[in-house]
Amino acid sequence: MKHGFVKAAALTPGIRVADTVYNAGQIKKEMDEAVEKGAKIIVFPELCITGYTCADLFLQETLLEGAKAALREITAHTKGKDSLIFVGLPLESKGKLYNVAAVLQDGKILAFIPKASIPNYGEFYEARHFAPGKEEVEDFLFDEVAVPFGTHILLSCDAMEGLGVACEICEDIWAPDTPSTAHALAGATVIVNLSASNETVGKDSYRADLVKATSARLLTGYVYSSAGEGESTQDLVFSGHNMIAENGTILAQASRFANESIYGEIDIHRLRHERRRMNTFVQDAKGYRIIPVHMEKGETSLTRSFDPLPFVPSDETKRKHRCNEILSIQSFGLKKRFEHTGCQRAVVGISGGLDSTLALLVTVRAFDMLGLPRENIHSVTMPCFGTTDRTYDNACKLARTLGTALSEVNIREAVSLHFRDIGQDGSLHDVTYENSQARERTQVLMDIANKVGGLVIGTGDMSELALGWATYNGDHMSMYGVNAGVPKTLVRHLVKYYADTCDREELREVLLDVLDTPVSPELLPPVDGRISQKTEDLVGPYELHDFFLYYMLRCGFEPSKIYRLARRSFAGQYEDAVILKWLTNFYRRFFQQQFKRSCLPDGPKVGSVAVSPRGDLRMPSDACASLWLAQVEELELGTDK
Repeated sequence: MKHGFVKAAALTPGIRVADTVYNAGQIKKEMDEAVEKGAKIIVFPELCITGYTCADLFLQETLLEGAKAALREITAHTKGKDSLIFVGLPLESKGKLYNVAAVLQDGKILAFIPKASIPNYGEFYEARHFAPGKEEVEDFLFDEVAVPFGTHILLSCDAMEGLGVACEICEDIWAPDTPSTAHALAGATVIVNLSASNETVGKDSYRADLVKATSARLLTGYVYSSAGEGESTQDLVFSGHNMIAENGTILAQASRFANESIYGEIDIHRLRHERRRMNTFVQDAKGYRIIPVHMEKGETSLTRSFDPLPFVPSDETKRKHRCNEILSIQSFGLKKRFEHTGCQRAVVGISGGLDSTLALLVTVRAFDMLGLPRENIHSVTMPCFGTTDRTYDNACKLARTLGTALSEVNIREAVSLHFRDIGQDGSLHDVTYENSQARERTQVLMDIANKVGGLVIGTGDMSELALGWATYNGDHMSMYGVNAGVPKTLVRHLVKYYADTCDREELREVLLDVLDTPVSPELLPPVDGRISQKTEDLVGPYELHDFFLYYMLRCGFEPSKIYRLARRSFAGQYEDAVILKWLTNFYRRFFQQQFKRSCLPDGPKVGSVAVSPRGDLRMPSDACASLWLAQVEELELGTDK
């Protein structure tokens, strides 16, 4: 269970109504397959030993005894298996019949967990047969062995810290006061649901939404196993709609009407991270019976995928919606700043690159909202030693096409004079050579802003801030940084969205050419008229760094886990050695460059990850990276995926 993953299975065996002998055989067969595939949490449907649709046969002694005999057989079959296995059956206690989940492991019955919410509306009439389960846990004698019986039971697994499993049954998740809420607050990180939810038109979507919402609200994994083929179709049809969810995301979902077995790896470490960061999630296991469970600490093979671009929705429709939403957040933030200050002019340094292009587009959108003329936006291009004709031309075309005021300030002479003043050899292309240009540009912008009574709009994005790829008090500084919450991988899609939705072909053409231009600060002289300084050659591919950033800050993953996931996500695209090289660079730079983030200008947060010292990232500038880098150094190339 390395890196916090536990494999779960939701299984729907083909059964025969009231044939407990046959059903036991089917359950054992499915169980063996799940164990073989490494599942540690195995969930069967509600009342699967007898079938959910037995109706008044539940009152028959023969069926009840047959169910118990089948349970004994299934329990014996779990001998030597350390997986937690949940099977459903009817069970009588103190003269009442209960719809229960039996929890099995290694030849033992660990618990009986009864259904709390008994539906008796619409097509359901369970109250005719079953009593609601009670929260209080009592001991139930089964074959002279005391077995805990009640809803408030938590199975605590020793193979992984924080792996607690609890159970509810079908209607429980639909009820206003679900047992799962108490389970999660008692410490359950995985909740299983044994269900027999019949199909009606549209019910599958609602059911999936319910499972997703429950897992999100409770910050938990949720394993939902539902009855399928084999149940009586006298009045109802069951489709075997199995689902495995984690914190609002469906990890695996069965094809309906197929009795399909599904598997998914639930990330317990991520769930615990989410609970740690939410101070409103307060755990209290008072009133719960905690049952210790021993599991072997084995490796969990992964079948789930991790999006290589976690900041960018892979679905085109969702991506377009996300882009429009982010542009709205950015422009509304800037709009408020202008309203508050009373300024009516903006100053934007434009280079013909992605970031400054996005900043100008956002500024134009904000001015349109304010009803201010676009001529009040001062687009300033400041060519110097590294400027190429392509980027210069694109900057000018962009400013003119958008209807902003364009001015050019060539800073070659000013920077050369500065070199003379500080004794810098102009032929030495070192960090002083580069940063002098960046700081001169910022000075020009600030002074123009003073002259026209405007605000300097920052262009740097979140990925650059995470890596510290900004000149301190150069492009690092502005009066409002509209891109501060946008990662580089998303900047590209925002500009592409603008190009696709604008109604001017000339604007679209220049935006597409900006997108096709290599990312560069253009601080070194070009070679044969082409950009000689490509950012990603120096700091590494931004898609890797954004991947590292997301899973470090949003999920709290350790370096070895991020490396493992990156190898899976970028297989065939980057060699392991390349990923490891840039992962090392990421941690080194992230810690070293915090001092730049500690004094960032204001800027809007747009997603769940941000690096503002006033928002999501409160981190000392002199924090040591030793623990993280030591773990990176211990990683071996080619470790298991």
